[in-house]
Amino acid sequence: MLDKLELLLALARERHFGRAAESAGVSQPTLSSAVKSLEEQLGVLLVERGSRFQGFTPEGERILDWARRLVSDARAMRMEVQALKKGPAGNLRLGVIPTALPFVSELINPIAIRHQEVRFSVHSMTSDQILKGIENLELDAGVSYLDPSLPARFSTVMLYEERYSLLVAPGGPLKDRTEIRWTEAASIPLCLLTPDMQNRRIVERHLRDAGVEVAPRLESNSLIVLHTHVRSGLWATIMPARLLESMDQPGMMQAIPIVEPTVSHAIGLIMTRREPLPALVGVLLAEARKNAQRSGHRPT
Repeated sequence: MLDKLELLLALARERHFGRAAESAGVSQPTLSSAVKSLEEQLGVLLVERGSRFQGFTPEGERILDWARRLVSDARAMRMEVQALKKGPAGNLRLGVIPTALPFVSELINPIAIRHQEVRFSVHSMTSDQILKGIENLELDAGVSYLDPSLPARFSTVMLYEERYSLLVAPGGPLKDRTEIRWTEAASIPLCLLTPDMQNRRIVERHLRDAGVEVAPRLESNSLIVLHTHVRSGLWATIMPARLLESMDQPGMMQAIPIVEPTVSHAIGLIMTRREPLPALVGVLLAEARKNAQRSGHRPT
């Protein structure tokens, strides 16, 4: 049954029979047959019938929840057995919001040094994509914003606080400023991340709280695009101070802390709340907790 549940999860991810079969490495008739076989075994319809995929029935949605648990447990068991025999090994899949990407090496490098058989896949994703990826078993964990509304099925470890600065080219009219207000930052031609990025939504919220609205002439989902445009001297952007420190060379940019108010948002490791954890997630969690202890934060 586990093989059939894996195919059902592939259909849930792709929302299309053909793409789901391709991603699972089987033919479309094989996938369709597996779904029908599950329906016969369970005695309920799982998928809305039609000429193309239309969605899951209410019973199908509940079965998907169980499929995620069962498949996740089976994978965790195999990884645990492998770790007991040879130590942690395999591919650790992480989804990371763009502004936290420079931090990830602080988690990965110590693990890579201690466990030579562990490989890493790091994907730049939005916060919503990270949660969906974890739920759909496409990711093992994520590094993202620790929103108070995060569902209880996720556990977290706070890693650091994200604080904001105005990034400008050096030598301009702001060269002697040591801080700047949100209202002032809004008066400068800004390039910002795209609206699907939580960082953009956070920045806009703080600008609105300061009584200003911004319609940037340039937006991108690439930090490199924003960085290179700011270096031209025609634009400024608002980015986390920690990110600026990691991606800029001394003298190439000027970072001005934004005040009135000074704000921060928690960034942390997010994973499914479960025991026992998959072996690789356990290794990652241990490293995150070490980082949290050094920073004075506690897991939640």
